[in-house]
Amino acid sequence: MAAELTVPQLSAKHRPTLDQALSAIRSRAYWSPHPEHPKAYGETAPADGLAAFEALRGTRLDLGQPGTDGWTGAEVSPFGPELGVEYPHVDPDVLLPAMKAGMGAWRDAGPEARALVCIEILARISARTHEFAHAVMHTSGQAFMMAFQAGGPHAQDRGLEAVAYAYEEQTRVPGQADWSKPQGKKDPLELGKTFTAVPRGIALMIGCNTFPTWNGYPGLFASLATGNAVLVKPHPRAVLPLALTVQVAREVLAEAGFDPNLVALAVERPGEGIAKTLAVRPEIKLIDYTGSTEFGDWLEANARQAQVYTEKAGVNTVVLDSTDNYKGMLSNLAFSLSLYSGQMCTTPQNLLIPRDGIATDAGHKTYDEVVADLAASVGGLLGDDARANALLGALVNPDVKARLEAATALGEVALASREVVNPEFPDAVVRTPVMVKLDAAKADPEAPYLSECFGPVSFAVAVDTTADALDLLRRTVREKGAMTVGAYTTSPDTERAVEEVCLEESAQLSLNLTGGVFVNQTAAFSDFHGSGGNPAANAALCDGAFVANRFRVVEVRRQA
Repeated sequence: MAAELTVPQLSAKHRPTLDQALSAIRSRAYWSPHPEHPKAYGETAPADGLAAFEALRGTRLDLGQPGTDGWTGAEVSPFGPELGVEYPHVDPDVLLPAMKAGMGAWRDAGPEARALVCIEILARISARTHEFAHAVMHTSGQAFMMAFQAGGPHAQDRGLEAVAYAYEEQTRVPGQADWSKPQGKKDPLELGKTFTAVPRGIALMIGCNTFPTWNGYPGLFASLATGNAVLVKPHPRAVLPLALTVQVAREVLAEAGFDPNLVALAVERPGEGIAKTLAVRPEIKLIDYTGSTEFGDWLEANARQAQVYTEKAGVNTVVLDSTDNYKGMLSNLAFSLSLYSGQMCTTPQNLLIPRDGIATDAGHKTYDEVVADLAASVGGLLGDDARANALLGALVNPDVKARLEAATALGEVALASREVVNPEFPDAVVRTPVMVKLDAAKADPEAPYLSECFGPVSFAVAVDTTADALDLLRRTVREKGAMTVGAYTTSPDTERAVEEVCLEESAQLSLNLTGGVFVNQTAAFSDFHGSGGNPAANAALCDGAFVANRFRVVEVRRQA
């Protein structure tokens, strides 16, 4: 097919970005090509983005995919409105062969051309960040500013980061080499060798409800940049952001002279559960999944023909030993517990506090005082409804609300949840966090703090000593996993002890955060999201291991 976008054109436009991304993943310094501030996208961008989103509602998004055998879609915004968008329902027996057909040319294009095409896809998504932000907001329940940043530039950063790692890993081996082995008095043995990065097959990206783009883009772009076709299976309640992503990808691929079916969308009818069916098909060689431990374990056990990358549930923990900035600690933790109603896989859940209390710059604070002061800090942060709505967003589904309500029966409530009215979206279910006091001395194998309670629920767990807190931290990370660990201490010995636990159990650690960086936030190109070394996730976003197994190097030797 004729290419409207040539590799030289793409190289002139995007090679500098690729080079900067490669530099960033090596230096781990701050860098982002995607602006975080809404005004950076132009004076009319906010209104244009909202208008574009509103124009999508009640329409049919026809992607021109092979195998379309009907239409489906039943998304309802957590803020109340029905989206009314219909998406193609596909017959995989027709679609999957069509996806595979374009992989030869995509493979032959080479790592650089694939990377440049991927960056063009991301650039076009970036130009529509306001539109995507509304799509993320009304499928995930994130407040607009968070949907804009996490669903827009931060997600795009994670996608670009995956492209950079993919390019780096594929180009470690040269494309060709002349080989000559001396044979003494005889002529040397001489061969010409070529080395080609070849894809594994079709990748299946299974999207999540809470962060459809942020969690979806790393796997999507890692697979595409390594030569694989990608079938995107969104969460049924969060289709639109990924459907728009697929639409953009197909447009760019076609303009660059490649088969648009290298990226396709598979949306399920209500209750259909096509993820299980697709996951075990022989054509599927890679799977990326974010969601429940139960389904992640099922994928790892049953999709044996595929390389499976999972991010599942974990028990995120903060150890409170001592601090030289008590007010800053409380403020930082209050924000971390409140952001997006605790509906982040990185939100702290267990706060481990010695029952005799902690040393602070404000004097010694007992366990009860620490808990009461933290509850007051959360209450103060969310006391104004307008600010509360901007931070909390909406509960993403009824299961989160049920867990929140059930938590009050688990122990003494230190911070009660309250209902917040959103005047713009009166049907939104908005709740402030609940904090429950528990005691680790009561040896209970079913203790609530020993498993994840996803949502705006935290447990202030009294422990005998900091050493006991570290033992409990080690146990929960080893048995249940953790995406994040936090600790506050002024003791170098305790700091080393916490660090040793996290090194041994492969958990990402944040120490003494009291400013504008929070334990539940990670920056692409610098921070690793998950480690792949504990039960919460078998991969990290993003490192070499996340991309290197998505392709294989095939060598051809020729007699010189």
